[in-house]
Amino acid sequence: MVQNQATLRPDSLVLYKVRPARVLALGEKIDIELEGGQIKRVRPKDVRLLHPGPLYNLAELGPRGGELAEAWELLEGSETTLSELTELMFGEHSPATTWAAWQLVAEGLYFEGTPEAVRVRTRREVEQDRAEQAAKAAAEQSWNEFLERLRRARPAPQDGERLQEVVRLALGETTGSRILRALGYQETVQNAHRALIQVGYWSRDHNPYPARNRLPTADPDLPVPDLPPEKRLDLTYLPTYAIDDEGNQDPDDALSLDGDRIWVHVADVAALVAPDSDPEPEARARGANQYLPERTVKILPLAVTERLGLGLQPVSPALSFGFRCGEAGELTDVDIRTTWVRVERLTYEMAEQRLGESPLARLNVLAERFRARRTARNAAAIELPEVSVRVRDGKVMIRSLPRLRSRGLVTDAMLMAGEAAAGFCLEREIPIPFATQAAPDQVERPADLAAMYAYRRRFKPTQLTGVPGPHFGLGMTRYARATSPLRRYSDLLVHQQIRAWLAGNRLLDARQVAARIAEAETAAAAVRRAERLSNQHWKLVYLRADPQWQGEGIVVDKGEHKAVVLIPELALEAQVRLRGNPELNSRVRLTPREVDLPELTCYFRVHQ
Repeated sequence: MVQNQATLRPDSLVLYKVRPARVLALGEKIDIELEGGQIKRVRPKDVRLLHPGPLYNLAELGPRGGELAEAWELLEGSETTLSELTELMFGEHSPATTWAAWQLVAEGLYFEGTPEAVRVRTRREVEQDRAEQAAKAAAEQSWNEFLERLRRARPAPQDGERLQEVVRLALGETTGSRILRALGYQETVQNAHRALIQVGYWSRDHNPYPARNRLPTADPDLPVPDLPPEKRLDLTYLPTYAIDDEGNQDPDDALSLDGDRIWVHVADVAALVAPDSDPEPEARARGANQYLPERTVKILPLAVTERLGLGLQPVSPALSFGFRCGEAGELTDVDIRTTWVRVERLTYEMAEQRLGESPLARLNVLAERFRARRTARNAAAIELPEVSVRVRDGKVMIRSLPRLRSRGLVTDAMLMAGEAAAGFCLEREIPIPFATQAAPDQVERPADLAAMYAYRRRFKPTQLTGVPGPHFGLGMTRYARATSPLRRYSDLLVHQQIRAWLAGNRLLDARQVAARIAEAETAAAAVRRAERLSNQHWKLVYLRADPQWQGEGIVVDKGEHKAVVLIPELALEAQVRLRGNPELNSRVRLTPREVDLPELTCYFRVHQ
């Protein structure tokens, strides 16, 4: 703003930045007075002359009424000067009226420009700005009303769309939220979760972990073909048992005994879901069923389970793995067939009561042989607490899973089938994913809970690979997952390859198998993570609902200031502060002190 000093004189009205000022004295620099009595010395180019004065007091520059509308309509679309505009609007050209006119120019609605060249804006420009200002004011009012509803935890139906910004942060899809900032929260995933509960948009028990892991919320809705006509071995004469937890809705394996031959029958999913079928890419993209406490979401359409789940129909089609188990627990005479089976469904508790009866008694003896062989190869015998967590009608139910011999029988029978499948495919050069696990740095036989807890933490993850290798944790030299094709894509892929070989059809090559497994395992890892976090979430909901709960914790690890305890009846791990130096495996009484669902933590009070 270059200003000719010769036009200035004391008591002139000048513009300093956006503020009015009165000239006090002239020199190499100019002394000016600002509102409030502040005196400044500035350069001539820092001020712009508005009126030569005299102005004796800045208090004279008060509001003025004038003929704004008339002046604007008369001059619309033209140019003028500040002094002419002042005369036209106010009928006089004084410091006070000049300042009032300049404020209208600075506002920019009707006029814009400089004191020497004021442009009078057109009606179209003014009306457009008025509309924008009105819209801005309405938006500001809407925003403030929206925030007030949130602060009162009374969101309106129309607020849902706006709150998606916070939902996206709570699900880890974005990193910031204007709404969260306005409500006074730090912008974190946990605080977004907390805010959505506190404003009443999410229920206080809301489980965000499936959505946070980008998992589908419903079973796939895809057509399922009819079972193809083909010759099957009829094994319906054999007593056959599908043994599962109570309430299981997708029985995909069953056992029978034919003389000394063990049969493990598995739902013949590949009969309906071929490598090039419509449901196959969806199953691959999902990786594994989601077994959440509040619901199950499948990788395959429900019709597949209804038609193929063992025991859900009077007679079921199966892919059956037959073999013999020798005195040393070795498997021989492996045979894999497509079959018909007639299946009786049992819970583990029901099977436990019948372990003294044929054929379960003999099957149990053979399973124990196989288990002894695995134990001799350092199979991990880790028995940490396990529970079933279910949510029904909003109520959390937690049930301990007892160590039953029937569970051991089923586990070993399924492992036998996995070994049989691996050997069968290896001998015939059928490309499949083999499950392998490297040994930990130090092999142990832990005898107590703390030792088991520490040993498990040293385990390396299981890998699915096209190259067979030992699975340390299972104590097996070769193994393939093959008994849960309704639940896991990797098992379905093994079935597809075996079925193709049995029928003399073209196999997927090793590269195709590896690519499909890589995609499915990425999804399955997200499922496992969501299941683990969801179980933790609902356990904390259970504790929050019963603040008087008391239970026992067992010390399994110690740090400098805290100890890690396992709570067997909840299968819950927690950090607590303990007095003194407690021994590993010592027991303490615990009561929940504070549950923080968004942080997924519970702070316990220790009774010592």
